[in-house]
Amino acid sequence: MEAGMNLLHDAGIWATHQLQVHFQGAQDWFLFISFAADLRNTFFVLFPVWFHFCRPVGIRLIWVAVIGDWLNLVFKWILFGERPYWWVHETDYYSNASAPHIQQFPLTCETGPGSPSGHAMGAAGVYYVMVTALLSIAAGEQQAKTFKYWVLWIVLWTGFWAVQVCVCLSRVFIAAHFPHQVIAGVISGMAVAETFQHIRSIYSASLRRYLAVTAFLLGFALGFYVLLWVLGVDLLWTLAKARRWCARPEWVHLDTTPFASLLRNLGTLLGLGLALHARAPAAGCQGPPPQPLTFRLGCAAASLLVLHLFDAFKPPAHAQLLFYLLSFCKSAAVPLATVGLVPYCLSQLLDPQGKKDV
Repeated sequence: MEAGMNLLHDAGIWATHQLQVHFQGAQDWFLFISFAADLRNTFFVLFPVWFHFCRPVGIRLIWVAVIGDWLNLVFKWILFGERPYWWVHETDYYSNASAPHIQQFPLTCETGPGSPSGHAMGAAGVYYVMVTALLSIAAGEQQAKTFKYWVLWIVLWTGFWAVQVCVCLSRVFIAAHFPHQVIAGVISGMAVAETFQHIRSIYSASLRRYLAVTAFLLGFALGFYVLLWVLGVDLLWTLAKARRWCARPEWVHLDTTPFASLLRNLGTLLGLGLALHARAPAAGCQGPPPQPLTFRLGCAAASLLVLHLFDAFKPPAHAQLLFYLLSFCKSAAVPLATVGLVPYCLSQLLDPQGKKDV
């Protein structure tokens, strides 16, 4: 088993080395792709736009992103996946030969286990939701599949796979993941997104359901961590490796730790539940729009601006407990602002007498 994994990891190191040697000029592009594929952009950019133009898709984006990233965390804790930037230094596989030189970048030093890739899994799930949503809208209520529909189908799915290839190459290029880890991430992300295509209850979930799901996800993760800790298994074994082998200490960020991502995701899900039930629900894509197009455009633009300001706030990393707490609150504020605060403030500006129902 170990010999087989060594061969797989060696092939991954070779792939990373070849990409870095032959595509050095594309370094900025690969770094941008890794940045753009972060789930943060789903919450801060894609969700506000989709929610104000197609409420069900916005809700599904959050559920797919949160549940997918939670599953990614559990998989990582189970699979104990290595990362190229530390494996190449610790393995004895190259005992009789020099190990290939692997360059590191500011986005290389992720602190969690490597398998499956969270970026690849998140990008696959999120873009799968958007592609299928656009095709469903194009087909209409009758789901008519005309020639134009099939042209759009080819364009969208070609774009989808182009994005996935770019994300996978990016993660391998910066030595954050081995190729088999990004492939596993893409497959897992699509599976999560396809599953949520058939779960209709998320669109009418009560606040109690949001609270229950959030509590379950947190309780399961903490319980799993404590159980293995009692059994002598340290699920944070990767932190020491990241700090030891990262080329520059400042590239190791607290917000890449497993518990940081867990609390960010749970904060977002809970915030969505609170926001949806703090005001009367509006109509979705189907049927008459709840507000004029100009109002929804204004809501989307204002939400992006407000969330950009939110994102500028960085919780202090010197105190871990405070960092996790503020990250949770910051994430909860994203859907609260998008769904409740921005539409309310905009409606008050446009109709101070409060005659319009928002």
